[in-house]
Amino acid sequence: MSDVTGRFVLAAAVAVASLVMAAAARHDYGDALSKSLLYFESQRSGRLPYNQRVRWRGHSGLTDGLEQGVDLVGGYYDAGDHVKFGLPMAFTVTMLSWAVLEYGDQIAAAGEGAHALQSIKWGTDYFIKAHTAPNELWTQVGDGDSDHYCWQRPEDMTTSRRAYKVDAEHPGSEVAAETAAAMAAASIVFRRAGDAHYAHLLLHHAQQLFEFADKYRGRYDASVRVVKSYYPSASGYNDELLWAALWLHRATGGREYLDYAVANADDFGGTGWGVSEFSWDIKYPGLQILASKLLLEEKDLSSEYRAVLEKYRAKAEFYVCSNMNKNPGGAARNAPRTPAGLIFIRPWNNLQYVTNAVFLLTVHSDLLAALGEPLRCTVDEDADTSDTGGETAADVVVRAEEVLAFAKTQADYILGTNPMETSYLVGYSDKYPRRVHHRAASTASFADEKGFIGCAQGFDSWYSAGEENPHDLVGAVVGGPDGEDRFNDQRGAYMQTEACTYNTAPMVGVFSRLMELDAEERLREQRDL
Repeated sequence: MSDVTGRFVLAAAVAVASLVMAAAARHDYGDALSKSLLYFESQRSGRLPYNQRVRWRGHSGLTDGLEQGVDLVGGYYDAGDHVKFGLPMAFTVTMLSWAVLEYGDQIAAAGEGAHALQSIKWGTDYFIKAHTAPNELWTQVGDGDSDHYCWQRPEDMTTSRRAYKVDAEHPGSEVAAETAAAMAAASIVFRRAGDAHYAHLLLHHAQQLFEFADKYRGRYDASVRVVKSYYPSASGYNDELLWAALWLHRATGGREYLDYAVANADDFGGTGWGVSEFSWDIKYPGLQILASKLLLEEKDLSSEYRAVLEKYRAKAEFYVCSNMNKNPGGAARNAPRTPAGLIFIRPWNNLQYVTNAVFLLTVHSDLLAALGEPLRCTVDEDADTSDTGGETAADVVVRAEEVLAFAKTQADYILGTNPMETSYLVGYSDKYPRRVHHRAASTASFADEKGFIGCAQGFDSWYSAGEENPHDLVGAVVGGPDGEDRFNDQRGAYMQTEACTYNTAPMVGVFSRLMELDAEERLREQRDL
């Protein structure tokens, strides 16, 4: 048996196993949606509202910004610690907003419309505070190094709450543009919800922030050096500039933003970069899919603009094909997988890449269905064919419903259709991570134990304890299994057990769409009886 044939047999076996597991489980996507939105209340910083549903959390970070003379109370903690990082927080809000824009009707039908708006507004209210001047944005509160030396509840924080900003002299185009994208996307959400005043306010900030990001170009991790060990910018800022421009075009209808995305498409890599990863750092696949949607939505495109948007679409479809393992040319042109078929980009917090991929594939499948066109996974004529044994590859055509079906298998894996039979969405089903790497969830609540818990005391009494967390971090998507589908449910295994806001945010849209798909399938089953 040739090496190529062996890989084909293995891939076929994995596909069959995945289909068997998928057939054995039918998930409650409405429950998964509700739990996902609840998670964001666990991550809140600031003074909690009267209708806070996560009762084991209390007020925290109430003096944030005081040292610098600015009110920075509020926003979200990104993960299991207490630093407020601006770039991943903004990306979280962008993705929550995109989810509502695509699947708002389904979210409302599930009775979660108000919670979705609240999750977005908790972030955008903070961004309004953080944008203190046209060319000034506060991008971080707290220091990752000192924060990681302590294991405390947020209500007991004794670590530094120093705030950091970008401005004209110390630019930060990535974070300024991503915040512009978040506020632009959110402005559409609130305009549709009937809050025209708030929508206008968000759009005003978004336009100022985009102008700041574009006029004073520079990497934000060069200006805010303390972020370099935690959220460094690997892709630079060109992708965020294109991303923000496309969101502003959607929010305003302004031709100048579309002109910007078309004029800079090649120079900024929008029509050049074909990648397999979409994340808080690398926005290319997201903006490429966003640009592709204009082929359906814009009716008066010139032939020149349509040609550029088709180039965006080609790179978007490289991403979709890569994550589906459909690109001709072998492993070099496709995202890696675990033996059970989970997309596997890298060991640390891999599920962030999966949840973002599932969202983009879901959105693109809907676009393909609306266009009445298939996904085309094309041959790279310059690609090395050694990985395919020198055989000539051929283009692969994939139907829209196949794209959505694949996205569903990845979502189902997260919900428990996997070799560990574990839901990686905390609180969903009977078996899920019980020792999430999260300071607040792993420690006695302030309501139950009002005595101060010190920095080292938390490590001794709570972090090192082998017991399950006293509180479930419901709705959190943890880092997930390793490359062999194995999962270690221990607080110290932070690469697998830490959850982040940007892991869960894309799944709000995915679960909403799958809830609709499940209802359609049940209706067909009833008709066939």
